[in-house]
Amino acid sequence: MQIRKGGCLCGAVRYVIKAEPAAAAICHCRHCQKAGGTLFSFNLFVSEADYEQEGQTMVYEDKGDSGQPSYRHFCGNCGSPIITKVATLPAQVLVKAGTLDSMDGLQAPQIEIYTERAVQWLAPVTGTTRFALSP
Repeated sequence: MQIRKGGCLCGAVRYVIKAEPAAAAICHCRHCQKAGGTLFSFNLFVSEADYEQEGQTMVYEDKGDSGQPSYRHFCGNCGSPIITKVATLPAQVLVKAGTLDSMDGLQAPQIEIYTERAVQWLAPVTGTTRFALSP
């Protein structure tokens, strides 16, 4: 097991992941695109018990396709998205992989979701199972 550390762009929010993520997924939904200001979000599924954070995040309550809330945590100083807590995934946090201090040894994503919303010229990630919507 590798302990991973990460944080926001300005350093006001820091975190530690104390166990390997249960899964890694790329999300192409419009909400992830808009929240991250990019083409997709690369998320690590981590047990909330294995995630420790220092520094405060601001929270935006979003609604997923299920109608259930998603709580998008971000640094109030620099705006970096840090984690998302999804009502349909209790006791899990989705850590934004781009906030890790190091990508060395990072597991490749196993799935891509909302691929019907991916930009047409973006090739599928090799080895992923793709879902047009969320499984």
